[in-house]
Amino acid sequence: MVERRAKFDCIVVGGGHNGLACAAYLARAGRSVLVLEAAARLGGAAATREFAPGFRVSAGAHLLHQMPARLIDELQLERHGLRWAAQSMPTAALAAGAAPLLMDGERLDGPATPADVAAYQDFRSQMGRFAAALHPMLDSMPPRLGTDRWSDRLSLLGIGWRIRRLGRRDMRELLRIAGMNAYDLLTEHFSSTLLQGAFGFDAVLGSNFGPRAPGTVMTLLYRMAAQHGAGERGLALPAGGLGAVSDALAAAARAAGAEIRLAALVARVTVTNDRVTGVTLQSGESIAAGAVISSADPKSSLLGLLGPEHLDTSFVRRVHHLRTRGLAAKLHLALDGLPQFGGLPAAAGNARLLIAPGLDYIERAFNHSKYGEYSRAPALELTLPTVSDASLAPAGKHVLSAIVHYAPYELRGGWEQHRDAFVSGIIDTLEQYAPGLRGLVRASELLAPPDIEREFRIRGGHWHHADLALDQFFAVRPVPGATQHRTPLPGYFLCGAGCHPGGGVMGIAGRNAARQVIALADNA
Repeated sequence: MVERRAKFDCIVVGGGHNGLACAAYLARAGRSVLVLEAAARLGGAAATREFAPGFRVSAGAHLLHQMPARLIDELQLERHGLRWAAQSMPTAALAAGAAPLLMDGERLDGPATPADVAAYQDFRSQMGRFAAALHPMLDSMPPRLGTDRWSDRLSLLGIGWRIRRLGRRDMRELLRIAGMNAYDLLTEHFSSTLLQGAFGFDAVLGSNFGPRAPGTVMTLLYRMAAQHGAGERGLALPAGGLGAVSDALAAAARAAGAEIRLAALVARVTVTNDRVTGVTLQSGESIAAGAVISSADPKSSLLGLLGPEHLDTSFVRRVHHLRTRGLAAKLHLALDGLPQFGGLPAAAGNARLLIAPGLDYIERAFNHSKYGEYSRAPALELTLPTVSDASLAPAGKHVLSAIVHYAPYELRGGWEQHRDAFVSGIIDTLEQYAPGLRGLVRASELLAPPDIEREFRIRGGHWHHADLALDQFFAVRPVPGATQHRTPLPGYFLCGAGCHPGGGVMGIAGRNAARQVIALADNA
């Protein structure tokens, strides 16, 4: 075994966006930091990579809309190379053979009745107030439940006070809807199926639910609360894809003094006298550190890198039963030309496009997944990043990036047998909205949940690392005993999407984990 005697204050396992954000904040606080990334590139699922000769795409998430503007300013990401190809992008809800519904902030254009236009503005306004009240919950450390510590009590009181400040009417409405299903809430407000489907898609995006599932209003509120922190930037497309965000985070970390190593696979976390004291690489190299912070998913971090032998049996059981199987796939298409989506104005070509023309459509798509089947008519979120960023494809060519619901982790008959049929079915669906698209396809790539698991080392292939659900959310995320970024073993912390506040390219989990490490060290 090769010994490396240089000791770091902190080792961050994983160079995804949360790990890099954590490293940057730790280094800015004067800690000596080493980031160990198993892959040959940084970013994890927030990376830009070539999927066909000359065609590049954001590998996982393809829009930036949840990273707080404050984090971007604090780490000076624009100074470190982050640029924008598009900001404040509208959303277009597509309809086969009919005009789309365009949602641009408070504006609603397209086939909607005056009553729906008024309801849309009222709904956006009210949900915006809820989002503003809830955003501080996402942007801070959740309290530990069942303790008598004043810090936890004050945190809970702060949450109650923010909700109370909404006023009696809004407070009652928030308490009424928080546990509802999105189907009931949206049909209560709107008659337009396109409008219902657009909000319904946001309520289930990245989850294992259909819109009739209880708690899907909570996931919609979560998404809106996260977007609130982005400010006026709204839905944004970084120049160069999401990998540009990870590159800027890495540059910020390096500028603060952090060291980053690629192709450095951590095999085990080192434990000495019931305390984590460093890591051992697959190469056999041992590196000591005062604290280890893992940005990997909770199961990999706790049952893999650490090992159940260091944990209580009941805690291991809770981690084992975390719901971590992904239900979304990612499709990339290399196109010889720009597809024409019927009725979509040319000025809206850089919009976020949705194929979710109603809540029943989404629910039917979800129904297949319950039986281990992929959806024959999937719900889709599309971007055409080359409309705003020509650097991602050869001249005159384009890239289509699609998040596909629903694609179960365990597919009946196996993914290798059904992959081509699934891709063909998605293209058939796209063809209904953009006639002639199939003839433009030069190459395709599908990342089903098992592919996401393999390529990004996320157990279950779930981009949130674990479902966002009422029993896996906020103060109990990922599981009791591992909240507030701490694990049962001193010196070992978590900073990935499996922590509060969850998935999405936010960086908040990384920032809050760094704060926790610093605070515990200062109080030791």
